[in-house]
Amino acid sequence: MSDERYEQRILELLGQRSADASICPSEVARAESAEEWRELMEPVRQAARRLVAQGELEVTQRGAVVDPSTAKGPIRIRRPRG
Repeated sequence: MSDERYEQRILELLGQRSADASICPSEVARAESAEEWRELMEPVRQAARRLVAQGELEVTQRGAVVDPSTAKGPIRIRRPRG
């Protein structure tokens, strides 16, 4: 699976939600492979980091925007807010 596919899937899933909603990287990974989703978690997080760098997304932990390159543990992905 190409890295661009994960970026597209992230944007697709966010597009199906309200403008202020967020998603978990595991939702993206599970949408790609119900059985091998755990193996896809890091590629999905990498895709999210690229989209953050492009200004397309924000990554949060406990509701606060964080640097995705240093974030450890559970994260959420959302569209940028004002």
